Amino acid sequence: MKTLCMDSAHKNLLIALIEDGEVKASICEECWKKQSETLFPALVSLMEEANWEVDDIEHVIITDGPGSYTGVRIAMTVAKVLCTRKQIPLSCISSLQLYAGMRENVFVLLDARSKRAYCAALNKGNFTMDEQILTLDEIKQLTENAQYTVLGDTELLGIEKPEIDLVENFKQLIPLARPIDNIHTLVPRYLKDQDSYKVK
Repeated sequence: MKTLCMDSAHKNLLIALIEDGEVKASICEECWKKQSETLFPALVSLMEEANWEVDDIEHVIITDGPGSYTGVRIAMTVAKVLCTRKQIPLSCISSLQLYAGMRENVFVLLDARSKRAYCAALNKGNFTMDEQILTLDEIKQLTENAQYTVLGDTELLGIEKPEIDLVENFKQLIPLARPIDNIHTLVPRYLKDQDSYKVK
């Protein structure tokens, strides 16, 4: 199956063309607040590189948040138009899942500004702690004695930022993507501030 994967929820723009588990062409680069002007030309270029036509795409997967509301909408809008016109399935993963990939016992945080972060704990792509917004102080308290590998915007905690292959993560997470039954009602997921964290 030929799958188009896209993420524009955070600092990076990620586009990957994946066919039967093989990445045919991809881009993943930081372009904060420039995703809207970069996505379409990059997609056209990658389609040419992979020798794909629009009609070849059989499935689209995007991140639906949490992250920049405007950022999430960029890839989501393209996906909704494409899937509606071509009558092909659309699925979603969390932006926090994308950074976690299939690693075991990880804690992911992504900058939500104002000394807060979107965060969650995951194990092999599945959530072990609900996605939420916490202050950096709360996250430090939560992670300092836990057996987590911390990923994402770790510099917010004074931790060296680990290298993450987001394209490879996206490929591995395809089986966990959530099918969207009604494309027209799909909107970015926005997390409200939490009073306490929930561990599953």
